[in-house]
Amino acid sequence: MPTTFDNLGISFQYPDNWQLDEAEVRAGQSAVTVFSPGGAFWSVAIHSSSTDPERTVQAAMNALRREYDSLEAEEISQTINGHALHGFDLNFFCLDLTNTATIRSTKVNGATYTIYCQAEDREYATIQRVFEAMTLTLLRSLSG
Repeated sequence: MPTTFDNLGISFQYPDNWQLDEAEVRAGQSAVTVFSPGGAFWSVAIHSSSTDPERTVQAAMNALRREYDSLEAEEISQTINGHALHGFDLNFFCLDLTNTATIRSTKVNGATYTIYCQAEDREYATIQRVFEAMTLTLLRSLSG
């Protein structure tokens, strides 16, 4: 059964066995993260309308490149529920495990939204569709 996050002017559904972390909200930031039982996470950050989505994903990718020497990045553009998203698919080693991450950003209704997902590859294979569903429910809430 999915649980719904409804705060910060956004809404999205996530699995009820995932843990919601609103520490960033309590710290005055417009971002929220949910963690899977296996340690994967999905996060969304809300930026002002003056924030360029392409610069946001590039900055995130560059920060990861500084952290992980083995980072491989593929630039991606896609449309989901009528929203154009720009970002990167990333692969890297962390603690001797291969990881996959995605960064996507879009501008909607006067704000820029950046979505970040990451999981160790074995878990990613089983929850990729969960990440996609969470992103879809977020984008649907922005359309309504």
